[in-house]
Amino acid sequence: MHSPSTLRVVITDHRDPKFGLNGMPGSFGSVPVQWIPHQLENAPEEDVIRACLGADIVVVDLIRMTGSIIRQLDGTRLIIRHGAGYDNVDVAAATEKSIVVTYVPDYCTEDVAEHAIAMMLACARKIQPLGHCVQRKIWSHEPAVPIHRLSEMTVGIIGCGRIGSRVVDRLTGFNLRILVCDPYLDKRRESELGMRLVSLDSLLSRSDMVTIHAPLTEETRHMIGFRELASMKPGAFLINTARGAIVDNPSLERALASKTIAGAALDVFEPEPPFGMTGLLSMDNVLVTPHSAWYSEESVVEINQKIMEEIALFADGKPARYPVNPIVYGKKQ
Repeated sequence: MHSPSTLRVVITDHRDPKFGLNGMPGSFGSVPVQWIPHQLENAPEEDVIRACLGADIVVVDLIRMTGSIIRQLDGTRLIIRHGAGYDNVDVAAATEKSIVVTYVPDYCTEDVAEHAIAMMLACARKIQPLGHCVQRKIWSHEPAVPIHRLSEMTVGIIGCGRIGSRVVDRLTGFNLRILVCDPYLDKRRESELGMRLVSLDSLLSRSDMVTIHAPLTEETRHMIGFRELASMKPGAFLINTARGAIVDNPSLERALASKTIAGAALDVFEPEPPFGMTGLLSMDNVLVTPHSAWYSEESVVEINQKIMEEIALFADGKPARYPVNPIVYGKKQ
């Protein structure tokens, strides 16, 4: 057993082979740390519970930290989501157990913004169908007709937090029109962006490209269904690098098959991996990547450093940088 003065950190799963295995600090200040890395992504809940028992801190990447898991934790005081979202952690259950939940919303913002714009450009210039022509020995641009200049297009951005704002910044050089829908953006930020916010319906009906940068919440789950897709222009494209469950898959497949919209570019799916979605994955007007928008060598270093900083704050008795449930700090431990 570890002594009470030793910080016990359990890592449930990790996509980065460098995290949790090599080069981890042996202490934070005067507090020794014991690292216990696992790969429990597809493990049953009882295995996750067993692995987390006795942990002061649990670092979770892709597995679902359900209420039934969290309620069995003994002594855990902090759950760190290894990512920019926390929809796979039952925050209400953690709050009941007086466990702070935190995450890393300020990493990979540049990477996701760049990935989204790369997908937009690929859709606008119809790179995928043109490439398919060459592969089929068809030397013609005709299958990609029509293509329009970016300066003639309107891009709609759903969610304008850290990543959405980066998309706005990077798109300004293309001299196109930008619409933003974000009911949580305050007037100060609206003024900084230099544009008026529009409703979701207005954005969908006016945009040639719609890119999603909202978090997954109960409010945004399946926010984009067939009604919303049907309100888009027939030549419009939907880009999603946020969370797959924001878009209703059957509705998107129906809209794409019926040419209600021109196409989609998807980095995220519901579920993941999406290999059972034979319809969506086989469509010529769908560009897909494997939930990789977050990735760059720099973003890997960045998130690992920020998680180490989070653990150092905990060891020093200080609050997390981005607590999802700060009310826990006001509760008696």
